[in-house]
Amino acid sequence: MQTQNKSRQQTPQQTRGKALPRWLRGLSARLLVLTMFFVMISEVLIYVPSIARFRLMFLENRVADAHLASLALKATPDNVISKPLEMELLANAMVRGVVLKRREARTMMLMEDMPPKVDASYDLRGATALPLIADAFMTLAEGDRTLRVVGAFPDQSEGSLEVIVDERQLYTAMIDYSFNIVKLSLVISLLTAGLVFLSLHLLMVLPMRRITASMVTFRKAPESTQSTIAGSNRGDEIGTAQRELRHMQDELRASLTQKAHLASLGVAVSKISHDLRNILATALLVSDGLGEVEDPAVRRVVPRLMNSIDRAIELCSQTLSFGRADEAAPNPAAFSLLELLDDVAAFAGLPSDGRIVWRNEVADDLVLQADREQIFRVLLNLARNAIQAMSMGGEITVTANWGGAGVIIEFSDDGPGLPEKAREHLFEAFTGSARSGGTGLGLAIAKELVVAHGGDLTLLSSDARGTIFRIDLPAQSKSAPRRPLR
Repeated sequence: MQTQNKSRQQTPQQTRGKALPRWLRGLSARLLVLTMFFVMISEVLIYVPSIARFRLMFLENRVADAHLASLALKATPDNVISKPLEMELLANAMVRGVVLKRREARTMMLMEDMPPKVDASYDLRGATALPLIADAFMTLAEGDRTLRVVGAFPDQSEGSLEVIVDERQLYTAMIDYSFNIVKLSLVISLLTAGLVFLSLHLLMVLPMRRITASMVTFRKAPESTQSTIAGSNRGDEIGTAQRELRHMQDELRASLTQKAHLASLGVAVSKISHDLRNILATALLVSDGLGEVEDPAVRRVVPRLMNSIDRAIELCSQTLSFGRADEAAPNPAAFSLLELLDDVAAFAGLPSDGRIVWRNEVADDLVLQADREQIFRVLLNLARNAIQAMSMGGEITVTANWGGAGVIIEFSDDGPGLPEKAREHLFEAFTGSARSGGTGLGLAIAKELVVAHGGDLTLLSSDARGTIFRIDLPAQSKSAPRRPLR
């Protein structure tokens, strides 16, 4: 009970996540927020130089307006104008004083009655980026100083023009400009984020949701074909993921079907094996009676018949263990491989007309240390497959030699070779058969028996010239000399 309660407890993050709407919990919402965040960061990086540029232009405009106001002094013979006109000129130029200095040191001034106290001076001539940025943020931090600004004449003549500026006007203009930048940035970020959200939602999120939904449905009912995701013609990663998922679902469904087939086969064979074993036991009793017959031909056949019946009874007792359990562990014993191959040739069902030639090219003193019955089954399955493939006749050749780690047995025939479809699933039950109606169990069982000995069964080649299988068995005994092939 405590374990169930613990499993039902949820973290605060999970509780908050479920409380949010679905669209806020998804990938689209995160992409929307991240896009807005990155756009705002970009706007901040743009704002820093732009606010410095705005301040520079504001001060340059004050210098240019002051220069226009000073032209009224040149129009008078004695450089003197009335006080009301002077104050109007200063108000229109948005400055509190103007001082013109030329090379000949002649000075003309427009100034309020009470000249203000200057808090800071700035020279716009030759100003660089970093100082301008620092000055702009100083204005935003202070915002209530009286500034002395030095600039060049707009007509590029020699001399300088100094103006007295109230920083409050500059501060107000910069604040208005900053708010406009913020509003514009929000509009751009929302528009950009919306477009990115819509694009990613259509290109990524919706396909990912379909993939996820297909995976959930497939997990609930893997055998149903309705849970298979639809194919995609997209050439990007999403299309590749959809195609690979469909391929995986098809392969897994086929594998489940094969497992179900094997399970059904195991149940069916277990029902049949009991009665079949009784029938074979009766046949064994009858064959014992044949041993008393004096006919030489019958005496020659009876031992082989009894061995066949004994093997059939043993296989029935195991109830086709390949379909429902592992094969019995090998019981190694020393035996001659040459004699074993002669037994295989006797039981393989070679045509009586001799159109298929059996060539046993194994050394007569090559002795294996393995489970004789299991190796017999391996070689018998290979022999029967080769005989079935060579309906028009041919040769079957078996060679063996000691390799670096054990015995290497090569089983070859000069038949037509295996089709490509059979080679793809050669050692898989019910999928690796090369002929119509075959189950593919023979090679699957042979592979399992060889692997149980610590070895391997592989297909070396298969084409129009024939098929070659290779059996690698580890060296269990050194009772036999390692001789080359004859």
